Amino acid sequence: MCEEFRWTLDGAELADSIVINPHKWLFTPMDCACFWTRRPDAVFRAFSASPEYMPEREGTVTDLKDYGPALGRRFRGLKLWAVLRCYGREGLQALIREHVRLAQLFASWVEEEPGWEIAAPHALSVVCFRREGRDEENSVILERVNRSGEAFLSQTRLDGRLVLRLAIGNARTTEEDVRRAWAALQEAAA
Repeated sequence: MCEEFRWTLDGAELADSIVINPHKWLFTPMDCACFWTRRPDAVFRAFSASPEYMPEREGTVTDLKDYGPALGRRFRGLKLWAVLRCYGREGLQALIREHVRLAQLFASWVEEEPGWEIAAPHALSVVCFRREGRDEENSVILERVNRSGEAFLSQTRLDGRLVLRLAIGNARTTEEDVRRAWAALQEAAA
């Protein structure tokens, strides 16, 4: 979507397939995925079905039932189409760039605050960070913030340590929201 982040696809030309879940950062509700493959024949061999009650229509149409486990499905792509139609390329670019800006701003606050540390590179909209100290202390901070309702954070493990994750991905997230999340983290750690 944004030229400056195309590096995230470096090496994709070597993959047999790529899946993108638009609910993760394209503002689309759950249950919508985009799948590209250079080997549709392998997918067809794995999933095609031709029971007696479904006559074959060779060469006339690509039947999507032959390219996935579901024989019938809802029009999941409509959700993504609506987002693309509503925001357009420029609108989506603006949102993504703002989310990256907000993540970098948040990371700068963490880096400037004694007793806190960044745990991984943060080139996009997810910041992995932690309070210096034991995993149990970070787990308590996470629980307090999430219980407060001011923000919702997740966790993961990096290099054997528990780290907190702030992911900015909602179209309505503002700088004030990110400031409130940081304030909630500082209060929970106090």
